[in-house]
Amino acid sequence: MQDDGVSILCDIPCELGEGPSYDPQSGKLFWFDIVGRKLLERPFPDGPTAVHDLPFMASAIAFSDAGTQLLVGETGIYRRNPRTGALTLHTPLEADNPKTRSNDARVHPSGAFWIGTMAKDEGEAAGAIYWSREGEVRTLYPGISIPNSICFSPDGRITYFADTPRGILYRVECDAATGMPTGEPRTFLDWRGREGFIDGSVVDAEGVLWNARWAAGAVDAWGPSGEHLRTIRVPARQSTCPAFAGPDASRMIVTTAARGRDKAKEPDAGKTFLLNLPVKGRFEPRVTIS
Repeated sequence: MQDDGVSILCDIPCELGEGPSYDPQSGKLFWFDIVGRKLLERPFPDGPTAVHDLPFMASAIAFSDAGTQLLVGETGIYRRNPRTGALTLHTPLEADNPKTRSNDARVHPSGAFWIGTMAKDEGEAAGAIYWSREGEVRTLYPGISIPNSICFSPDGRITYFADTPRGILYRVECDAATGMPTGEPRTFLDWRGREGFIDGSVVDAEGVLWNARWAAGAVDAWGPSGEHLRTIRVPARQSTCPAFAGPDASRMIVTTAARGRDKAKEPDAGKTFLLNLPVKGRFEPRVTIS
């Protein structure tokens, strides 16, 4: 295993840090403490971290060309005013089910949103993965327990996703123009019986998939053919999701979770880290808003 060096980017611990995303238009990094109902915002790399209280659990954020933000929460997709923080419901999603919340989500290169939901108590098969665009929602994969690793190849023709308890990272062919699947999911990575669990992922400009491995304190890089390229250790066991950041997307950060950890033994649990290695990242696509 390689250790390329990791430094603390933000020392504010999150119970469940998740959903990091960098906005090149503002130069800011955003991420969530899902169970703490907070949105964190920080000029990257330096500057004070603002912590915004939310009225519900939320897990993902996306940006439009017009500067509007879309925030994925318990009951749907919300417009967020970046200046005032005001939230307005844009698209309901499982709004009639108080037992579920959003989890992993990411914007496809076409501008469509892939969004995963799960039970708040992590109950089996209570969630799903959805496709959403301009107010339309379609169910892609029902019966999901903990959706994770939603990410896309640079050309939008391949989507990856996982149901974490199953230990399988899937690969499915997609229509690059719409982000809709055109084939059946196939196994990209079988992680059953190995250390940790597949959590959040992101794909770089060369098609390399970077995955945060929950309960292992690691970020793994996998080539487009499934070959293991490298592992970077993180000083917090519950690493949750990586993201590219910086004006040229050449830096990588990773969120972690403090929930259930002994802070005396693991003082960095829940903090957000900067991986000290250059990457050939890419910016998240802008979301299409009706």
